[in-house]
Amino acid sequence: MTSIAPPRERLLRAAAELFYAEGSAVGVERLCKAAGVSKRSMYQLFDSKDKVIAESLRVHGPATVAGYFPPPDAAMLPRDRILHVFARLEEQSGRPSFHGCPFVNTAVELHDASHEASRVALRFKEQLESYFLRHAEILGAPDPAFLAAQLTMLFDGAAVRAVMRAESLGGTAFRAATHLLDSFAPDR
Repeated sequence: MTSIAPPRERLLRAAAELFYAEGSAVGVERLCKAAGVSKRSMYQLFDSKDKVIAESLRVHGPATVAGYFPPPDAAMLPRDRILHVFARLEEQSGRPSFHGCPFVNTAVELHDASHEASRVALRFKEQLESYFLRHAEILGAPDPAFLAAQLTMLFDGAAVRAVMRAESLGGTAFRAATHLLDSFAPDR
């Protein structure tokens, strides 16, 4: 016997998938149909579609971020841990289902930094930059915060490039990250 997920879980899963693939302009009717939930039920669970957007990022964002990082116990040097993120981005960019970074997409679509979903998205982007910062510090980069900011911008720009061109990055993001690391910490 197969168990059916509760309506809240189905709504958040459908929201994460639809908003990533098609943007946050997806209508409530379509969202509810995809989730197999009535609009009445959705509004009993959430005050608004905006709340669904924010909560779907909050719930499904950790898996998105974790998908780019190597396992914590992986025997990897800090430089390799940073490059792993770009190798995963390269891999993802070659898939037809790749639509860029869901956090950047959300913030750009909403055009409102004070929107709850934009704030959630920013927290996840800060996790990526903190990851880069931690490893840049271990590498002994002269300005680890600047390197982390540049790596984050490279990640975001590369994701946008892949979406805009509708093609794989073909190694450019990985090579650019390698070059950037070489310029900050060439001996590590």
